[in-house]
Amino acid sequence: MTSDNSTPDWEQYARWDKHHVWHAFTQMRDYNPLIIESANGCILKDIDGNELIDGVSSVWCNVHGHCHPRINAAITTQLNQVAHVTSLGMSTPASIELARRLAEITPSGLEHTFFSGDGASSVEVGLKMAFQYWHQRENPKPQKNTYIALGSAYHGDTLGSVSVGGVARFHEMFEPLLFKVIRVENPSTYRLPEGVTEENLTQYYLEQLEATLAAHHEQVAAMIVEPLVQGAAGLVMQPAGYLRGVRDLTRKYGVLLIADEVAVGFGRTGTMFACDQEEISPDILCLGKGITGGYLAMSATVATTEIWNAFLGAGKKTFYHGHTYAGNPLAAAAALASLNIFEEENTLNNVAKQSQLLSALLADQVAEHPLVGDIRQRGLIAAIELVADKEHKTPLDPSLATGTKVCLAAREKGVWLRPLRDTLVIMPPLSISGEQVTQIVNALEYGLKQL
Repeated sequence: MTSDNSTPDWEQYARWDKHHVWHAFTQMRDYNPLIIESANGCILKDIDGNELIDGVSSVWCNVHGHCHPRINAAITTQLNQVAHVTSLGMSTPASIELARRLAEITPSGLEHTFFSGDGASSVEVGLKMAFQYWHQRENPKPQKNTYIALGSAYHGDTLGSVSVGGVARFHEMFEPLLFKVIRVENPSTYRLPEGVTEENLTQYYLEQLEATLAAHHEQVAAMIVEPLVQGAAGLVMQPAGYLRGVRDLTRKYGVLLIADEVAVGFGRTGTMFACDQEEISPDILCLGKGITGGYLAMSATVATTEIWNAFLGAGKKTFYHGHTYAGNPLAAAAALASLNIFEEENTLNNVAKQSQLLSALLADQVAEHPLVGDIRQRGLIAAIELVADKEHKTPLDPSLATGTKVCLAAREKGVWLRPLRDTLVIMPPLSISGEQVTQIVNALEYGLKQL
C-alpha cells in the first residue's frame, strides 16, 4: 500500500471507513459514515466542522464531557511514569489507589476488585467467580452451577454474558454455543401483565421470583440483574422496591446476587450507584463504561470478603482468569480523576437539576405526540418509546425504522442520538447544561414532527 503526505478528505476517510472498519451493531451495507475529528465538553465536531451534542454519551460512557482538563492531565502525568505493566503478580500505585477508592464508594461489603477491560468481561468474571466460589468455599455446593437472569436482559457479548442475556435479536444465532439459564419475567412498568396493577406490580414480580428460587435454589449459583434499568431491553424501568426484594429473596434462598451496573453506575441514575437507591449491597458488582469517565477501556468486578476468602489457598483455589491490560495505569489514572471531579464539580447535583428539566421538557413538548407511548426516566437516563397505538401499546413495525428516522432528523438540529429500535434514548454526559438539555428535546420534537 502506498500513500502520499496529503491529508485525506472526508470522501477518502468515508471510503476507508466503509471498507476497512467493521462497526459494532451496524449493518455495514447501509452504513453512512459519521467521522468525529474532535470533541470538547458535550460537543462532538465532525471532520467537516459540524457540531453535535453527544446526546448518548458516546453510547452511555462519557461522564464529565470530552477533553476534560483534569482527566487529560491525569493521563498525561501517568503516561510520563509508566503506561502499562501486567496485573499478573504486579501492580501500580494508580490501580492500587483505584481499588481502594472503589471499596470506599461502592455499596457496603464490597472490598476486592478484579480489573478487566470492558463491561462484558466484568460480567464474565462475575459469573466465573460465583461458580468457582460454590465449588471451593468451606462448605462446598458444587451442584450450584446455573444462573437466574431476567427476560430481555443484556450483559454483554462474550459467550458467558450472552448466555445470561435475553435479547434474542442480538444473540439467537449463537444459541448452540450458550449455556442454559433460568429466566424470569422482566419487571416492566409500562406493559403490565394481565390483571396486574401498578399498586401490586412489585409484589407480582417478586412472587414470581420467589417461586423460581424455591424450586431451583439448590442448583442456582447466582442471580444477575441490571439494577433499576434494563438497558438494551429498551431502558425498561423496574418498579420501586423490586431491587430490594431481589436482594432479600436471594439472601433467603442462599443465592449470590450479581449487580451489573456497567451502564447505570457512576451517577447515571442520580446516585453514584443504582444499588444505592434501594440501599442494597450485592455479592458481586460489575462496573464499566463510566468508570474512567468514558476515556479509556476499563472495567471492574468488585466482590465481598466472603467470596474473596474462598479463593485463598494453594493450587486450584486461584482464580485462573486474566486480561492483558487489566488494571492499566493510564485507565486507572483517568478513573481516579473522574472520581475527584464528582466531588469538585458537584456532579450529582447537576444530574438532579438537569433530570428535572429534562422531565419537564419531555412532558411539555413530546408526551402528547400520537406515536409516543411512554416516557420513562431515572436520573439522566430517559427513554421515549414510540408505538403504533397508544391505547393498546402496540409496537411499531421495526422494518419502518421509525426511531432511526427521528434520530437522523435530530442531527439536522445539532444533536446526535442513537435509538434502541423504536425507543429513543437520551443519556447525555452528566455535565450537560440546561441549554443543551433544551436543545436535545427541541431536536427530538423536530424529529417527531418530520414523521
